Formats: sequence, C-alpha cells, structure tokens
Amino acid sequence: MSEKEKKEKVTGKQGTQAAEGKEPSGERVSGGMSSDYKTIVTGEIACSTKLEGVRLDFNYGARVKVPAGEWRVRIIDLAAAQVFCDGKYSDTTVTSPVQYYVPWRVEVWKDGEMVFAHRMNLQGQRVYVKFISGAMGDSIAWLPYVEEFRKKHGCEIWVAMYTEVAELFRETYPELHFVPPGERPGAFYASYYLGCFFPPDERTHQPSSWKLAGIQGAAANILGLPAASIRPELQPDCPRTIKEPYVCIAAQASSQAKYWNNPEGWMQLIAWLKEAGYRVLCIDRDKCYGTGWHFNQIPWGAEDFTGAKPLRERLELLSHADFFVGLGSGLSWLAWAAGIPVVLISGFSLPHTEFPTPYRVINYHVCNGCWEDDRCIFDHGDFFWCPRHADDDARRFECTRKINQYQVINTCRRLMEEHGLKPKG
Repeated sequence: MSEKEKKEKVTGKQGTQAAEGKEPSGERVSGGMSSDYKTIVTGEIACSTKLEGVRLDFNYGARVKVPAGEWRVRIIDLAAAQVFCDGKYSDTTVTSPVQYYVPWRVEVWKDGEMVFAHRMNLQGQRVYVKFISGAMGDSIAWLPYVEEFRKKHGCEIWVAMYTEVAELFRETYPELHFVPPGERPGAFYASYYLGCFFPPDERTHQPSSWKLAGIQGAAANILGLPAASIRPELQPDCPRTIKEPYVCIAAQASSQAKYWNNPEGWMQLIAWLKEAGYRVLCIDRDKCYGTGWHFNQIPWGAEDFTGAKPLRERLELLSHADFFVGLGSGLSWLAWAAGIPVVLISGFSLPHTEFPTPYRVINYHVCNGCWEDDRCIFDHGDFFWCPRHADDDARRFECTRKINQYQVINTCRRLMEEHGLKPKG
C-alpha cells in the first residue's frame, strides 16, 4: 500500500448529546486558574475512518479508538520527531500523554502492515477552545491568541468563555463563534483548553510553567504560538458622557496580595490627581470587598462609580479616560484593551506576568514576586495568602505596603508629561 493510499480523510459524526448543545460525557481532568477550577469534558471520539471500528480525533491530545483484534498504534509528534506511543492494543482507546497543541501523526497497523495514517490538519475543521478560568482578565488576555490560532491554521473556532467578556469582542472578532463556558455545540475535530494549570510544573496540559510565561504567554504556549504580547482589539465607539478630564481607578482585587496595601497610598494619590485637575472615578464592581475579619473599602476621595454594571459601561468610561490606575486584576486588562495608558501597581507578581506597560510600579527593595516563585503554591481558598511572611505582621504584604504614594504619583506625573496631558488646560 502506498503512503498516499494509507492516508485517509476523517469525518466528524455528531452524537446525541452534542446535538442537544450540551457537553457530552467523557474523560475528565481538573484544572484551572485562580479559584475557578472547572472540569475538562472531552466527549466521545468524534471522527470515523474507512477502517471499521477505528475512530480518532484530537479533542484531548491525539485519541485513537481500535476495536477488538491485534492492532498496533503509533502516535508521533512531528515537530519533535518523537514517538509518544507505539504498542499493541485491542478494543481500547489510545491517547497521547500531552493535551496541548502538537502537530500529531497517527498510524494504525494490522498484521505488520500500516493500514491507516493521518496527519493532523486543522484547515477547515471545527475546533473547540475552552477557557478553564472564568476570570475577566484571563479571558481578555487569551482571546487574541485564539484569533491568531484561527488565522494560522485556517480552522473554524468555537470559543467557550466568560459570556460578558465575549459580548465586548463579538464585533471585532467576527470569525470566532462565542458560546457560554458549559456549552459544546456539536462534534469537533480538535479541542484545546486554556488555563494556568496547577501545580505549575505539571506538563500534561501546558508545555512549560505559566509562571515563566506570564498570563498571555501561557495561552500562547498551549496553542503553539509565539509568546509575544498581543493587545486585544476593541471598538468602544461610544459618546463621551463626562465633559471634565477624568482618570479611572480600581482598588479591589480577588486576593489581598493584589491590593495596594499602603494605608495612605490611594488617599494621597487621589488628592494629588484632583489637585492636578482630574475627576477620579472608582469603577470597581464592589464598594466593599474582603472576607472574615478584613474588608476593603473603595478609596476615600474617589467618586463612587461602583456596582454590578455591564462591562460595556466600564469600557465606555475607560475609553474616554486620560489614563487608568489599578492592580493586577481584570479591570487593568480591560483598560489596556481599551487602549489607554495604564499605571499598574503590583508587588506579588513581576512585570512579565501581566501586559506590558511603561508605567508599572513595583518596589524591588522588599519581598516581591511570590506569584512566580515555584516554591510558593497559590492557595485559592486563602484570601490573605502571603506565602513568605504569613506569620510576620511586620512584613506581611510588604510587597505593596512598601510602595509609597510618591512612587505612584511620580509615575502618573511622568505619564502625563509623556502624553501631553494637561487637565487644567
């Protein structure tokens, strides 16, 4: 049999559960980012071949199902020229040991002869990409890489992601099909699952540690793309509703380690911004946030624009702000996507974790960077996580407590000078 004759075209077959628009049952693994652990659902093997009983797809790595008999299956990473699997099987499903993007080749042998070969080709195929995390910042960070993947491979992609964020991008990414996180509409040739998987040194779902790659780099690595930062495309296209010059801020976060824990910081910064001629709008969702014995109020002196408002309203405010001051959280990512300058205050994460900004504020003279430290495993259930100084009140959260207001004010002053911002006219 010639090599050409051995290569077979595979076709998808939609099962009952998939037709109903539900994620079908199948192999499950846990994974996720932040406190949002979700379940990866792979479904039954989708693609038939000309060999009776032999099916394959790439919905959780390479998967090959063979019927009863004496079969030999080989799964090969073409890029690495490495054979991941080569063995004899009967009435079973053979899967690759890794589930991120790999250019796979599958071979099926019978009686010492290769009777089937298929090289993964995403061109024109239905592909499913699920965001394991429901966090707003993660969704904004990862979406442009899904579009780059679609353009590179010429496939048709369904993206399962945080619905409210998806609504912001439908117009600017018209070639992507957005679906809610729990929906899997139909059968797919291949699936990919984007997340920062724990522990960071696991290599089943990610080719390298996301601590080294950063939030955007994690998605790029999983999809086999260059890890260069990509700003998402947005079209706010909305009228300005506030005539005075203003700055937006966001002071709340999902973990106390992300806060600017200097007790005078926000108050002094806001006073300086107002003296400079700005209105200062706090656009956090929560006016008060925390747990147990400690809750964080929005900064004194800022105008209260908090509330569970649509992200579109937040985007409209941001699009006309002179700049934004925030933390390593979702609203900072939204401000960056809106195209305005961002002052980002953080100490628990290092600059490569988030998007690039020349106005990053960090104090390297005190404890910093625990988020990237492999010895510090993030505890999703501990709002007061501080892995190095949890029992030392004098040093707990010093990474941001020791960022003083003058450092942030000077960064804002430099931003205003470089962008020619003169709010007093």
